[in-house]
Amino acid sequence: MLSKPLVGSIGGVVGAILVLILVLGWYWSGMPEPFSTKDLIEWDKRSDKPLVPGEVTTLTLIRVVETLLEKPGGYTSNDWMPPGVLLDNMPSWEFGVLVQVRDFARALRKDMSRSQSQSTENNHLTVAEPKLHFDHNSWVFPATESEYRQALKALKAYHQGLSDAAQRESQFYARADNLRVWLADVETRLGSLSQQLSASVGRTALNMDLAGDQGAVQSTETPEQMEIQTPWLEIDNVFYEARGTSWALMHLLNAIAVDFKSVLEKKNALVSLKQIVRELEGTQQPLRSPIVLNGSGMGILANHSLVMASYISRANAAIIDLRELLAQG
Repeated sequence: MLSKPLVGSIGGVVGAILVLILVLGWYWSGMPEPFSTKDLIEWDKRSDKPLVPGEVTTLTLIRVVETLLEKPGGYTSNDWMPPGVLLDNMPSWEFGVLVQVRDFARALRKDMSRSQSQSTENNHLTVAEPKLHFDHNSWVFPATESEYRQALKALKAYHQGLSDAAQRESQFYARADNLRVWLADVETRLGSLSQQLSASVGRTALNMDLAGDQGAVQSTETPEQMEIQTPWLEIDNVFYEARGTSWALMHLLNAIAVDFKSVLEKKNALVSLKQIVRELEGTQQPLRSPIVLNGSGMGILANHSLVMASYISRANAAIIDLRELLAQG
């Protein structure tokens, strides 16, 4: 039978470990601060070489991926030990960032680095893009971090080749059609998140799946009216995924404003892009509550999901307008 002093010592050690886990969990749950595109340019500036199209955008993508891996606590989505395994909000934030990273890496490989549909793909991007699509929850054989670091290495090689006249296979084409293709992906992502956030309050919605096309069909029949509501346990996950998505997207759009400046100015669309960034910045306001509140919308308590949905919906509407501006001659 254990003596009382020994039991007390064990209890003290266990208590200290629990406190340490709680403190580390709180510290690791802090959302990374936004970084400045201007500072990023100053950090990369070379006295003998001017910036070339694509450098700022690629460098921003690199910094976003580095933030995923190097923020306090590192990458937590695949953690299997405390406190990482106990965290909930940070993995959702990471997934939101990762979705935007994957979409942009695909656009970079598929469109922005190629002059036309029949041109060859960049060798570095053919490595980076699939590495970023690796399972985000794998902790060993291989670990997710090791795959993403290989993607980083390939992205840095592509970035270095952009300004190297000897590496002519590394190109970036700042064209309106390339930008529109990527913005179409952004539009669908934000539209989906907006719907999920709005569904934090249950509502009855009419089925609009086939609206606007008399000849449209679908695989299986669905009711004319549907009850839409995000499960209670997933409300905070959707909120933080939207927050991560917005964080990554506002950095990428700031970079686009630099690399696509001439295209946007010609279309008189630069101010539209800046307004989108302004809406996304609103999603990064500090959450002055220990939990994501889910009031009824018009009730006494706030509903943080609806506030987030408002910002994202406005950003999405502005993106639709921006794509229309870019399509005009």
